[in-house]
Amino acid sequence: MTLLSTETRPAEYSVIQLILPGRRPVNFGVLLFDPATGELHHRFREDLEDLADPEDAEVLSLFAADLSVRLREMGGRQVLEWLEDSLSNVLRIADRRAAAVRDFHIALERLYQDQVLGLPREPAQVLPFVTHLPVYSLRAAAGKFGEDMDAEAEDWVAAPAGLRPAPDMFVVHVTGHSMEPEIPDGSLAVFRYQPAGSRQGKRVLVWRRGASQAGGEFTVKVYESAKRTTEDGWEHTRIRLKPLNPEFEVLELDDATEYRILGEFVCVLAYEDV
Repeated sequence: MTLLSTETRPAEYSVIQLILPGRRPVNFGVLLFDPATGELHHRFREDLEDLADPEDAEVLSLFAADLSVRLREMGGRQVLEWLEDSLSNVLRIADRRAAAVRDFHIALERLYQDQVLGLPREPAQVLPFVTHLPVYSLRAAAGKFGEDMDAEAEDWVAAPAGLRPAPDMFVVHVTGHSMEPEIPDGSLAVFRYQPAGSRQGKRVLVWRRGASQAGGEFTVKVYESAKRTTEDGWEHTRIRLKPLNPEFEVLELDDATEYRILGEFVCVLAYEDV
């Protein structure tokens, strides 16, 4: 399962809109940016004769060709910034949106189908713990502990490709930046409930007792502990919850009775935002 989590990366996408005089605005193409590599994936509509008059259609075809040349010369990051600064007339670019992506080619095709063509998806058959996993309403804070809240199942979500669902798996919303880039802010993350074995160095979902009967405060961190031997076996001398983002502080757990490890991180759901 670790392989899935390392293959899932944060990304950004933008939609390019075509606005021609006398015609209704249409989504012309989509850009998908990989911040880790600086690569800018793109796909544009090819039915230009249906979108524009012959003269405008020729200009649009030249735009796509020119973009490929600029990508080779400037790189994806610079080209994306150039488009955001320059497109404001016939072609306009929307603000970037975040996405969690495991395969950029598949994600680009899915974005193109959804955002540009607007093709409806067939509703998937929900088979609990076979094709889908439950999503819980708690918001796990990837920072310090979040607000006290009840935890209730709110929906079922399709399991990512390559993951075999099991009854001990569940999905939660993650907010905050302390576990980036591995677990992006706003992502849906899969956890395995109370897995066996050592938790040392693992990404875990931690619950702290709250005011409500069914709820509590939640956070996601890397688990680190120190132990000592006692007459009854052993006991923790220190429990630390460490962020992946160095801009955030390590959390020291003082009272172990106030906390519970609810699950071990499996992966981020790809395409949550797409």
